[in-house]
Amino acid sequence: MKTSRKIDWPELKEFLDNKVDKFNRPDFIENDPVSIPHRFKRKQDIEISGLFAAVLAWGLRKTIIRKCSELMAMMGDEPYNFIRNHSENDLKGLAHFKHRTFNTTDTLYFVESLRDFYSKHRSLEDAFFTSASDETVENGLIQFHNVFFSLQHFPHRTKKHIPTPERKSTCKRINMYLRWMVRSDNKGVDFGLWKRITPSQLICPCDVHVDRVGRRLKLIRRKQTDWLTALELTENLRKLDSLDPVKYDFALFGLGIEEGERSKKQKPKIK
Repeated sequence: MKTSRKIDWPELKEFLDNKVDKFNRPDFIENDPVSIPHRFKRKQDIEISGLFAAVLAWGLRKTIIRKCSELMAMMGDEPYNFIRNHSENDLKGLAHFKHRTFNTTDTLYFVESLRDFYSKHRSLEDAFFTSASDETVENGLIQFHNVFFSLQHFPHRTKKHIPTPERKSTCKRINMYLRWMVRSDNKGVDFGLWKRITPSQLICPCDVHVDRVGRRLKLIRRKQTDWLTALELTENLRKLDSLDPVKYDFALFGLGIEEGERSKKQKPKIK
């Protein structure tokens, strides 16, 4: 797609809506980390497995799915039951889990923090409390970070796995997790489990694929990639759909994957 500095919004909307329809469908699930929470029916199992799948979602998707499957197996494929009822002996089975920089220390703290949280709450949605008057989930992301690390002895190294807007991070994996939990449509990919956050408040996950395509389509002009970049991208996507801007994550991510597979550095063309 060739774009001047002035965006043709109706043309761009038609193009991206078509791409959303192409990628936001059940066959997207199998090869994506979202396939991990789709293995479960219980709300808490979906929440917990989804959080791990999102946090571990860097690198090759095939590897991410394999490592998440390994972790779920270590929990007996019952993550909520494991979190709530594990013994010290059960934790020994997690001793050798590692995915890239996420190691045993991180795994054990995640389990401990989640156990503490679920001893007081029924749903992880409570940790992301976002007021109806908030334009975005920014405050919810900050609250989740603070709640997650509210145990006094948290390992400092683990904080890098739960980013926060207060450190200017794009929070791409947690924003992806929120998309899974909050968005609701008839396509079958996102779950729509949480109702106190609206799709209009979500922020688009800004990974390397989304960032690259977003810049080519002039949806991002900010030079660096940080929290303000994610806000800029989402604000522009709201011009296409104010109620559900993050549905375009499917389009931007899908286009980025296609470009990578073609190994070409050309701009996407509207057809």
